[in-house]
Amino acid sequence: MPKVIRFHKPGGPEVLVYEDVSVGNPGPDEARVKNNAIGLNFIDTYHRSGLYPLAMPSGVGLEAAGVVEAVGSNVTWVKAGDRVAYAGGPPGAYAEVRLIPAHRLVKIPDGISDQTAAAAMLKGLTVQYLIRRTYKVQAGQTVLFHAAAGGVGLIAGQWLKALGVNAIGTAGSEEKTKLAKAHGYAHTIVYTKEDFAARVKEITGGKGVPVVYDSVGKDTFTGSLDCLEPRGMLAVFGNGSGPVTGVDLNVLAKGSYYVTRPSLMTYTAKREDLEASAAELFDVIKSGKVKIEINQTYALKDAAQAHRDLESRKTTGSTVLVP
Repeated sequence: MPKVIRFHKPGGPEVLVYEDVSVGNPGPDEARVKNNAIGLNFIDTYHRSGLYPLAMPSGVGLEAAGVVEAVGSNVTWVKAGDRVAYAGGPPGAYAEVRLIPAHRLVKIPDGISDQTAAAAMLKGLTVQYLIRRTYKVQAGQTVLFHAAAGGVGLIAGQWLKALGVNAIGTAGSEEKTKLAKAHGYAHTIVYTKEDFAARVKEITGGKGVPVVYDSVGKDTFTGSLDCLEPRGMLAVFGNGSGPVTGVDLNVLAKGSYYVTRPSLMTYTAKREDLEASAAELFDVIKSGKVKIEINQTYALKDAAQAHRDLESRKTTGSTVLVP
């Protein structure tokens, strides 16, 4: 029987179990996919811990690439034998074989490997919606991106540079800021040693930035607001240090700031948006302007260790699980 990682109660990495699962035939709107590579993402830890509650028992994982084995009667846009990737849909990507709503699948173009697609989909589509749709950056602008050495951050640095944007990136160590600098960031800040808001104001000549992209959350929220120019936007798209709570909206008045909490699931809910976003992502990868750095690979059965390493900030770039 195929193997899968599931959890029967929320908690730490130890709740993840490697077990057999029965996978039947796809329903009318489903596809059965054999996963060849699975992406690891911080949202997986939010699901596992209960921060984003799921019905128990639950699968985990939102991103993978592989081959379609069978499709339901209503599915026409993919067929058995197609190489596909997905980001989103019901959690359950940590599996050798799974059923998934077929509208979440996109075909992988020639020239992009399964591992690259699995490492790129969720993180790359996140960058796409952030910098091309949530706040559409313009050449010549200076912006701030937190967690610049993470999987999303390394893609963002390269893509922003390709668009002619001067990106400031924060990271937790000198080693990580060097990695970020090598991936397109014009300026880097070790936020554990420096006041990043003061440094951003210094870099921008006191002006601030029009947008801050923040996946850290609680620990950086106030400082991120202090980095903004008047009427600037703070896009909080993650909770690496914990969720932002108890915000007094009056703090936004000092600069008439905008704050948004976007999610990939909303931005790719429509099939046409998913296909357009994925096409742009694959194009920028194939052009060589964005390289997907897979810096860690784990066997699927070792998913718990992968979660430990991710949460302890031991990983950089993208991580892939291999069935």
